[in-house]
Order: sequence, then structure tokens, then C-alpha cells
Amino acid sequence: MGRLTTHVLDTATGHPAAGLKIELYLLDGGTVHLKTIVTNADGRADGPILEGAAFLRGHYELRFHAGDYLKASGAKLTDPAFLDVIPLRFGIADPGQHYHVPLLLSPYGYSTYRGS
Repeated sequence: MGRLTTHVLDTATGHPAAGLKIELYLLDGGTVHLKTIVTNADGRADGPILEGAAFLRGHYELRFHAGDYLKASGAKLTDPAFLDVIPLRFGIADPGQHYHVPLLLSPYGYSTYRGS
């Protein structure tokens, strides 16, 4: 069964990004909000963000609320902060597969990849 998962690592501190809000949107046929989660102590969702019959082929966007997380973590930030909401757009070509979309985050940069 296919599913979508994520996790966030704070590369400035070397720790999981706990308490970071993430929103999921479906982009096909307009922008439709599907789900909002907050990362747990391990920087992960408590389960798949999307799975089963709801996990469809298409275009999606994860919005990582990095600015709020970084402020709450006590990171030294400029005003305004360099990063705020990070939108990550990606496609699901095969809903039978596992798509893992992690975020590596610091106050001045981020990266992502398709993990396993």
C-alpha cells in the first residue's frame, strides 16, 4: 500500500524538529487543503500523512512552517527571518509506492529529497 511520510531535521542543532506545523495540499483541480500535522519529538508525523484510498496520483504541496518553528526553538534570526513557510511541490506518479519527503532545515537554508 502506498503512503506519504515526512520528517524534519534541524541541521543547525543536529536534532529532530519537534513541534513544526506541516500542511498538505492537493494541487490538481485547484488548491485543496488535505491535512495539517505537527511533528512529534522525533521530527516526524505520528503516522502516514496520506495513505490508502486517499493516496492518489497527482501533484501535491507540503508547506513547512519553518519560521514559527525556528522562532520557538530560540534560533538567532534576522527580522524579518530569512525563511518562513517553505512550500515543497512534488508529484506522485505511482500511488502504490512509499513517498518519503523529508526536510533538512537551518535558519538560512534547507534541502529535500525523495527518501525511503
